[in-house]
Amino acid sequence: MVLQKVVEEGQVEVTDTLIDDNNSAIQTSISIEIRYQALDGTVGTWNDKEFLETPSVHSEGDGRYPLETDSLLSSHRQGSDISPGKSNQQSAERRFRRAGKGVFSAMKLGKTRPSKDDHRKQDEPAVLEAEDLDRKAMRQACGLEPDTISLASVTAVTTNVSNKRSKPDIKMEPSAGRPMDYQVSITIIEARQLVGLNMDPVVCVEVGEEKKYTSMKESTNCPYYNEYFVFDFHVPPDVMFDKIIKLSVIHSKNLLRSGTLVGSFKMDVGTVYTQPEHQFYHKWAILSDPEDLTAGLKGYLKCDIAVVGKGDNIKTPHKANETEEDDIEGNLLLPDGVPPERQWARFYIKIYRAEGLPRMNTSIMANVKKALIGENKDLVDPYVQVVFAGQKGKTSVQKSSYEPLWNEQIVFTEMFPPLCKRIKIQIRDSDKVNDVAIGTHFIDLRKISNEGDKGFLPTFGPAWVNMYGSTRNYTLMDEHQELNEGLGEGVSFRARLLMSLAVEILDTTNPEINSSTEVQVEQAPSVADNCTGKMEEFFLFGAFLEATMIDRKIGDKPINFEVTIGNYGNQIDGMTKPMLRRKKEGGDGEEEESELLQNSSEDEGDEDGELVSVSSSQPVKPLVTDRNYFHLPYFEKKPCIYIKSWWQDQRRRLYNANIMDKIADKLEEGLNDVQEMIKTEKPHPERRLRGVLEELSSGCLRFVTLADKDQHHSSRTRLDRERLKSCMRELENMGQQATTLRSQVKKNTMKDKLKLVQNFLQKLRFLADEPQHTIPDIFIWMMSNNKRIAYARVPSKDILYSIVDEEMGKDCAKVKTLFLKLPGKRGFGPAGWTVQAKMEMYLWLGLNKQRKDFLSGLPCGFEEKKTTRGQNLPSFPPISLLYTKKQVFQLRAHMYQARSLFAADSSGLSDPFARVFFISQSQCTEVLNETLCPTWDQLLVFDNVELYGEAHEMRDDPPIIVIEIYDQDTVGKADFMGRTFAKPVVKMSDEHYCPPRFPPQLEYYQIYRGNSTAGDLLAAFELLQIGPGGKSDLPPIDGPTDMDRGPILPVPLGIRPVLSKYRVEILFWGLRDLKRVNLAQVDRPRVDIECAGKGVQSSLIQNYKKNPNFSTLVKWFEVDLPENELLHPPLNIRVVDCRAFGRYTLVGSHAVSSLRKFIYRPPDKKAQHWNMTAKHLNGYLAMANGAHRSRPTGEIVVNMEPEVPIKKMETMVKLEANSDAVVKVDVSEEEKEKKKKKKKGGGGEEVEEEEPDESMLDWWSKYFASIETMKEQLRQQEAASAEAEEKEDMEIAEGSKGQGKNKEKSKAPKEDKKKKQQSAPELPEKKNKQKIDELKVFNKELETEFDNFEDWLHTFNLLRGKIGDNDDNATEEERIVGRFKGSMCVYKVPLPDDITKEAGYDPNFGMFQGIPSNDPINVLVRVYIVRATDLHPADINGKADPYIAIKLGKTDIKDKENYISKQLNPVFGKSFDIEATFPMESMLTVAVYDWDLVGTDDLIGETKIDLENRFYSKHRATCGVSQTYSIHGYNTWRDPMKPSQILSKLCKEGKVDGPHFGPGGRVKVANRVFTGPTEIEDENGQKKQTDEHLALTVLRHWEDIPRAGCKLVPEHVETRPLLNPDKPGIEQGRLEMWVDMFPMDMPAPGPAIDISPRKPKKYELRVIVWNTDEVILEDDDYFTGEKSSDIFVRGWLKGQQEDKQDTDVHYHSLTGEGNFNWRYIFPFDYLMAEERIVISKKESMFSWDETEYKIPARLTLQVWDADHFSADDFLGAIELDLNRFPRGAKTSKQCSLEMVTNEAELPMVSIFKQKRVKGWWPFVARDENDELEITGKVEAELHLLTAEEAEKSPAGLARNEPDPLEKPNRPDTSFIWFLNSLKSIKYLICTRYKWLIIKIVLALLLLIMIALFLYSMPGYMVKKLLGA
Repeated sequence: MVLQKVVEEGQVEVTDTLIDDNNSAIQTSISIEIRYQALDGTVGTWNDKEFLETPSVHSEGDGRYPLETDSLLSSHRQGSDISPGKSNQQSAERRFRRAGKGVFSAMKLGKTRPSKDDHRKQDEPAVLEAEDLDRKAMRQACGLEPDTISLASVTAVTTNVSNKRSKPDIKMEPSAGRPMDYQVSITIIEARQLVGLNMDPVVCVEVGEEKKYTSMKESTNCPYYNEYFVFDFHVPPDVMFDKIIKLSVIHSKNLLRSGTLVGSFKMDVGTVYTQPEHQFYHKWAILSDPEDLTAGLKGYLKCDIAVVGKGDNIKTPHKANETEEDDIEGNLLLPDGVPPERQWARFYIKIYRAEGLPRMNTSIMANVKKALIGENKDLVDPYVQVVFAGQKGKTSVQKSSYEPLWNEQIVFTEMFPPLCKRIKIQIRDSDKVNDVAIGTHFIDLRKISNEGDKGFLPTFGPAWVNMYGSTRNYTLMDEHQELNEGLGEGVSFRARLLMSLAVEILDTTNPEINSSTEVQVEQAPSVADNCTGKMEEFFLFGAFLEATMIDRKIGDKPINFEVTIGNYGNQIDGMTKPMLRRKKEGGDGEEEESELLQNSSEDEGDEDGELVSVSSSQPVKPLVTDRNYFHLPYFEKKPCIYIKSWWQDQRRRLYNANIMDKIADKLEEGLNDVQEMIKTEKPHPERRLRGVLEELSSGCLRFVTLADKDQHHSSRTRLDRERLKSCMRELENMGQQATTLRSQVKKNTMKDKLKLVQNFLQKLRFLADEPQHTIPDIFIWMMSNNKRIAYARVPSKDILYSIVDEEMGKDCAKVKTLFLKLPGKRGFGPAGWTVQAKMEMYLWLGLNKQRKDFLSGLPCGFEEKKTTRGQNLPSFPPISLLYTKKQVFQLRAHMYQARSLFAADSSGLSDPFARVFFISQSQCTEVLNETLCPTWDQLLVFDNVELYGEAHEMRDDPPIIVIEIYDQDTVGKADFMGRTFAKPVVKMSDEHYCPPRFPPQLEYYQIYRGNSTAGDLLAAFELLQIGPGGKSDLPPIDGPTDMDRGPILPVPLGIRPVLSKYRVEILFWGLRDLKRVNLAQVDRPRVDIECAGKGVQSSLIQNYKKNPNFSTLVKWFEVDLPENELLHPPLNIRVVDCRAFGRYTLVGSHAVSSLRKFIYRPPDKKAQHWNMTAKHLNGYLAMANGAHRSRPTGEIVVNMEPEVPIKKMETMVKLEANSDAVVKVDVSEEEKEKKKKKKKGGGGEEVEEEEPDESMLDWWSKYFASIETMKEQLRQQEAASAEAEEKEDMEIAEGSKGQGKNKEKSKAPKEDKKKKQQSAPELPEKKNKQKIDELKVFNKELETEFDNFEDWLHTFNLLRGKIGDNDDNATEEERIVGRFKGSMCVYKVPLPDDITKEAGYDPNFGMFQGIPSNDPINVLVRVYIVRATDLHPADINGKADPYIAIKLGKTDIKDKENYISKQLNPVFGKSFDIEATFPMESMLTVAVYDWDLVGTDDLIGETKIDLENRFYSKHRATCGVSQTYSIHGYNTWRDPMKPSQILSKLCKEGKVDGPHFGPGGRVKVANRVFTGPTEIEDENGQKKQTDEHLALTVLRHWEDIPRAGCKLVPEHVETRPLLNPDKPGIEQGRLEMWVDMFPMDMPAPGPAIDISPRKPKKYELRVIVWNTDEVILEDDDYFTGEKSSDIFVRGWLKGQQEDKQDTDVHYHSLTGEGNFNWRYIFPFDYLMAEERIVISKKESMFSWDETEYKIPARLTLQVWDADHFSADDFLGAIELDLNRFPRGAKTSKQCSLEMVTNEAELPMVSIFKQKRVKGWWPFVARDENDELEITGKVEAELHLLTAEEAEKSPAGLARNEPDPLEKPNRPDTSFIWFLNSLKSIKYLICTRYKWLIIKIVLALLLLIMIALFLYSMPGYMVKKLLGA
């Protein structure tokens, strides 16, 4: 037996007692571990390390397969009189623990195994001291350096080893079904290469059900829209992410016709949301025609798509001038890894059959039907509906069937890979009134396919899919119907469906292919019965060990529990028919069993001891625990249930999932450890991480060996095989990577590696999720009065048994703590947070034939109680367990304090107390009033706690303790505030109460409320066994007894933290924005500070309105705080208002949960003082620091080049983009561009550039240049990070050692001490000097860049009011009632003397030296608003009319008259001056409103800026420091103080020596010397000597100055998100702006900079069309049949309606040649910087005002064939982008299609630089096959003039004066008379006299009518008169 097992498993352990000659046992037991290594390696290889490692694995896991060994060996080991429940169990149990003890020794001599009579002997503890282990490890590792030792085995043993209990899950509330806010924003920018001739395209944007349209662009294949659409949703995430975004281009849609679809593109919202930043930015969607599969691509659509949930913030790349030419192929709108050429594919979803459906009608209906029609059929008419990529397909309806058979397939045609992730499969019940869902299942395509090179197409099944939903009893209005729709966690089994899925890629070239994409439903062949696996009999056993914390609402009636698996065991609303037929082993005769109907009362079995399922416990009346909860009296007698069920045997799937889950669990636990170690600053977290990686790699290898020997049984589906292959590949790969990573983990690389390991964890979790279901989940329902109250759901894989330990479910044969919850929506919110019941339950599920081990994991010491029939059958399951062993314990709960609790009262505070539950006892701490950070400092003692089972098991697996925190209310019951779990440290009666385990340490436990965290509890718990000597043996409870607190015991000395004396200094600055309290204004507020029972009060503010600042700035108090900073209590800030008659009202409060950032640590004596501020200094100081120590008196020379330019990739500032500079410059610039393009930046002599003309530059030039720089930096950063990532991956892949990285970090060379102000990697120096001074564009708020300007003044939000019940309604914003400004400093007393002895030390200010006065100060605030981007549309037309509103104190500016019509990206370019007085007016609000003609204006969004913090900040945010100093021009110095004055002031304030200006352009500050230029030019070009440049250089590097230095705010533009209180957390657009502040007591600043938007420049473009050639011939001659064309050319610049111009017609061209000599004149307004033409026009006849549009400058020329009677025929067109178009060919011959298709290679010209261009260009159009072809050539001349030039040299339209063109040389039409008389007549009639003839004809008709009337009138009248 043993050998056979060794061969199967590859390893076995045998333990036995040795016997002496007389065959009696001696005191030695021996464990042997045997390994088997097959020659062919099938069992897997092993290495020497393994023998040492396995035991450490045991100590964490459950020991490897010892249980079977036991039963295999038991025959010759024990007498048969002992029931296997005890002894096997015991010996096995002991063995695990032995293994655990000898961490490294595999064989161990120990005490003899106790014989059957001395069960009471205790084993010694299985926990070693850590030092001991370390020594062992050292020995083992033969003195290697400690870094190489893994801590894996060490921590594993010191933590509580849990064998019999599994961890409970603390998060209670289901989060899936709750609706949330989402916003989908889509910008349609432009389309290109649309297929079709001369079309008028419109884009339709559809998200889910909502549709919006862009405007229509006429007659173009590349329309430019730039329109922004926003869709708002409030739905659950699952619903949101399944919505489809569909973009379709429609041709010629108008009011009457819907237009024809050109092409469309669709993807689901989930795909966008999973992108980085939740967005696609500037990507091209490929359009395809869903109706025609064979057609190729229909064009490209450029768009931005972003999906924002609440609280996501989107980083939009900067939206300035996007001039770069688009590379379409490189920027396709596809997620990473999706190939650009997607093919069409068919998705075949085959639906075979379903079973186990619930009743879908009430029994009343059934009776009615029976009475009326006598039909008594099943009342469910099921069909299956499949939804995929926005399309639906349905099977037929099977009338009246619980087991419907369909055998149909639903075929979808969709691009592959699809951009929609999930297929929704729903069984529905067809009903006359409305169809309802029975159950829903989602198939995630990512889980059933693999995109790798060894991947596979999506495939599934045939396999059963289990569906869960609401409970099965049918009610007309099912409150849980949503569960059946797939929202939220199902609470009951509904049905299972047999289905499969396959995908076939279509070969679209095949002519027979059916090109429709409609969903088709066809018949499908049925599948064999056994294709899903052989039917096996499964056995489920469960024992209820404890049921406590039962909600008091249901405590008065008897309660029982029901366990179901599928429909088995469900007695109330299961099935009326047996669910499955099973074949008897012998024959094929099918025998139906209906054992589901038999209840637990009928306990007889069949003759052969066949057992009958017992699925529910007996009803028992609960007992009271305390006033909230009840418990059931499951003391020594524990009820059991057991169920037999039949399922297809697909355990292998679950086994593989379990192995991966276990690897993942272990990894997660390890990672949590590591993070905890980092957080609590324990030593060597990197060792623990190495251990984690070691475990991971061995786990992965173990998976590969286990999964490899997977039996190849017939029922494996293709997905099983493919998944197995890919999982094995992935895990093998992961194992190798883990090994490599392990060698790279060092202290400094820790953080990065941790991220990588977290990716492993996500991947493992993803792989472990098995898409093909097998055994349904187990539901445990608590029933009261036959009504279902609450449930728990246990996945079947978690309790599935296997003989291989790794494959066993993590909760199989273990005691699991379950918390029952309310079903469906009832479980949302507060109702879902209270526990309905806490269960301790033991579960085991396995094949019936493996049943012998099902009791093995129960706590020992029980007798089985069986039914009468099963008395003497050993394998018959018990219906209850009777425990004979019980141990008595005392539990001590040391409740020290809690912090950051939940605010449960309207005051914004709570009155918290904690309730501790253990088994069936509960106790409360005292209530502490009005605090969120209670320090209870209380010991709760639970006496006589009885636990059942063997003592030694208790030691390792004590039950868990539940701690709930409540808020005491004077009326009504206490409110629930959160819950946490803990495990006590256990001491047995024979152990000593001594270190390392006792006394226990205080630990933080995370408190949860629903799914969100709600604070931490600091506590310790110990469980002490009361031995035979009674309580006298326990350690005495001696603590300081508190007389004032009465009988309350404080936490004893060894456990409470060690305290030392600290001083807390508080800086009181002022209070801001206090709201009313109980409708009364706050008038005389005061701040109370409290920490650990001590505190201080601020002075009283006498009149809050007049001056909200405090008169006394600094106060302090002394307090005893724990030495360990992690245990520091929070500090509470409370603001009260002092009212008349000594009353106080609480205004609001704030708890500073961590004091760490305020702790001051005195510097070392050795280091220089200024090290203190090292944290302010930037990274490169470390270097200077080193140098500094070596020569304290020396100087550090900071050598400044005149300016360190940001290196650009194409090293030049694009002048043409932002200056209207002189032509000459532009030409050279252009040449250079070309050279760059050709060489791609390869060397080559630089072209000398000329300085741009100063007068041409303005502020916008500076702005645009800066944006270019910013983008360049971003690009470089991206490139650098991508490179780094690649390098990282390479390193991991190659396993190379990571030394390269460290070198890079110390790159800055020490020799030349240059500080290069640069974030981007350095590129080769560029020779030419930068021309335009730049500013810094921050793409975020200034605050985030400078740490909220809290360098010394902090802002604390004061909160008040309850936190809302569901997670998201009351955000913190709504609870803020004001802000307290101040700071604090915490330090140990006494301080070293040298600090207090410093010069100028003022003892009144303590640590807050050099603080400005807080008296009111008048300030001029100058707000510059540059522009807004991406505003949320406010009007119905999807646009807005924005204007700016500014509010500061009493000043309220509304710039309403200057609103910008219909613009979502308005350029405001305005500045506003406001005078304000700090501190009263310090909160600036800048809002953007939408102007409305009628009604009130709507707020689009607003942003708030705290000016006070900026004003007082050391970063000097009053006026940004510019890059250069100049006294005139566009870059004038804005600050009234010159750089030298600012510098002296800073030096004086920071007590820095300097500045000393020296000769030769040197300045010395402290011990740094800076160099720089010393001359300045005034307006007249005179040079003067000045120190300002030098001073400015120092200011720009102020952070390098020791001690006083910090980064000064540069001249900048900041980008602030606009928020709207109605849509909290979702950005409504962004505002670019900046603020300057000037104190009024200083000299007045100059006038504001002019940043008004640039006016577009007026130009005139003259286009002369000279000739055409090779135009295709359209018309056939009537007589001769020869081809000819009547050619004319049409052109336009702004848009077809606005200004199209046509030449005259060249008739009857036989060669395609046409002569025109025709001039078009296009006047236009152009914005150089943005490269856009500006047009203003009314949007429609109803518009109130003109709207400004910006469109690209594109000239369109088209060639047409004129027809007289029918519409003219379009022949071809060319679009020339005036900024970059191909140079025309010299002759018609050289003009080719290349000029259009191959633009990238050709030299490009810009008309704005060349001014005049002449040449030949091709006309192109698409033929039938969508291929581009040349349809003609045109010789044209383009001439660009400015409006002034055009006025000076005017020219006439067409061939008119002035400057007329000569008549074209055309063949005369006269000699064709005889050739084609008809044609000429037609010509004469149709063009010359057409209107005349029509008029004559109409006149004649009219005359005839009148004549007739006059003629017949008399006769008719006579008739009438005579009455004929």
